[in-house]
Amino acid sequence: MLQTGDIAPGFSSRDQNDEIVSLADYRNDKNVILYFYPKDDTPGCTIEANDFTRLSSEFARHDTVIIGVSKDDCNSHRAFVDKYGLKVELLADTSGEVCAAYDVWQEKEKNGVKKMGIVRSTFIIDKQGTLVNALYGVKAEGHAEAMLEVIRSL
Repeated sequence: MLQTGDIAPGFSSRDQNDEIVSLADYRNDKNVILYFYPKDDTPGCTIEANDFTRLSSEFARHDTVIIGVSKDDCNSHRAFVDKYGLKVELLADTSGEVCAAYDVWQEKEKNGVKKMGIVRSTFIIDKQGTLVNALYGVKAEGHAEAMLEVIRSL
């Protein structure tokens, strides 16, 4: 698993508008909150996306962009953004390459059934591309506020 101080793995993936977004796009310009979530339009994922959206202007004041990643496709992301008026970028990691690079595709157990899935995780990447924070297994509620406090301390 990735740790604070590691160099963030590079990535390129399509967003909700079917445009390529790369970590390199933000180097030396913006901090990046890269958060991984299991599925569009599910309860916890909606809470997290809405909370990041609510605080998006505050993150922007601290030179920080918010990027969510799941294995949903661009159409699913676009519908999710439109339904809730989200102000975050959502990357469609349909191949699972970004999830693998950040080690969030893991075996999970629910009701005694084991299966592979995205572990809700967040990475704060500074302008130089270093992980300031690497958090696995986060809870959706209150998470955006906690990440804003970390960003404010940079």
